[in-house]
Amino acid sequence: MKIKEKKFHRKKNIRKALFKIMLHHLIMNERIKTTTQRAKYLKPRIEKLISKGKNQNLATLRYLLKHLPKKSAYKVFYDLSPRYKDRTGGYVRILKLPFKRIKDNADLALVEFIK
Repeated sequence: MKIKEKKFHRKKNIRKALFKIMLHHLIMNERIKTTTQRAKYLKPRIEKLISKGKNQNLATLRYLLKHLPKKSAYKVFYDLSPRYKDRTGGYVRILKLPFKRIKDNADLALVEFIK
């Protein structure tokens, strides 16, 4: 059975690059403002990467380097994963913002790491 995934009106490689950049900005700034739909798409991906980083071995670091830019992969491996070592999940929260984007009236959300 084929699992359908949101396309965001983009081709596969462009969509993949968009979310790789969004993951990078989320990791480096620890908080980003985006649309609610993108935030919902982003949350399980960042949580899987942090859970994967908890193993702290070379294979995990190489996996992170494959899926993230170098700077953010190192931050996940050396900073974020050890921070959430005792936590079993729920590293990121989505807060819906009370206003909408002026340009296209899209719902906005704040995605941030839980301290």
